Amino acid sequence: MNIENIEAFIYVCQLGSFNKAAEALYLTQPSVTARIQSLEREIDIKLFNRCGNKISLTDRGEYFFPHAKKILQSYQEAKYGLQQVIIPYELVIGSATSISNNVLPGILPTFKSQFKDVRIKIITGHSKDILQKVINKEVDFGIVRTETHPQVESIRLYNDPISLIVSRKHAYLKEKEVTVEEVGKLPLIFFDYGSLDWLMIHRLFLSNDVDPNIYLEVDNMETAKNLVLEGLGISFLPEHCVKKELDNNELFRVEMIPHANRNISIDVIYLKGKPKSIFMDFLESKMFDQK
Repeated sequence: MNIENIEAFIYVCQLGSFNKAAEALYLTQPSVTARIQSLEREIDIKLFNRCGNKISLTDRGEYFFPHAKKILQSYQEAKYGLQQVIIPYELVIGSATSISNNVLPGILPTFKSQFKDVRIKIITGHSKDILQKVINKEVDFGIVRTETHPQVESIRLYNDPISLIVSRKHAYLKEKEVTVEEVGKLPLIFFDYGSLDWLMIHRLFLSNDVDPNIYLEVDNMETAKNLVLEGLGISFLPEHCVKKELDNNELFRVEMIPHANRNISIDVIYLKGKPKSIFMDFLESKMFDQK
């Protein structure tokens, strides 16, 4: 039984018109008519009553309609199942949101060219969320800013410097360097309270007896970056988050005394006891420059 003929029959039944069925199937009206006639010959049943431009199902057509829908549904389910069998592997990667936004788009084309038959699914969130997903076996591995846990192993991909970042119209661009006391007086945008990044910067101010003017505190660095771009304040942001804006002269680094440059690491994390996969090896050896 020709599945295209079954499909044409169902569309005509549901839309009530050969013309409308043809439009929905991207066919001509004569092609739909030919398919219906072929089906009627095949099962030796008259399916439609025709009266001018109006059509209606015959009694046998009414009986056949629900069976036709089951036939089409079974075919579609079988086709989908076969497609899943053809795909040999699905790789689920957890990624910190900032890494997903700023790093992965430059990586995935090369990654896909190397592993053509692998279907990739990316789940994003805070680094701590991705850590939990690795522990819960919801992802194959995670790419995160520094996270440690007794249940996971980590591979350092590279060190990512954190610098004081300002917008292109900021007065600090006229200065060769600024002091931590001066920075502490300006509106600061902090992100991800309690993270290692936050703690390192906060400790910098405390060690110099400076109480920073925290103007805004947000839960992710993408928001912090966009607020800096809008001129609402300055922020300490990692290189991977602002690289494109620095290259395009939309944002700028400012040197601070004492030097504010700090490093966080970008790591691959995976469940302890689980063997390293070829995908992690590929990321480690090909995709990131070791620094």
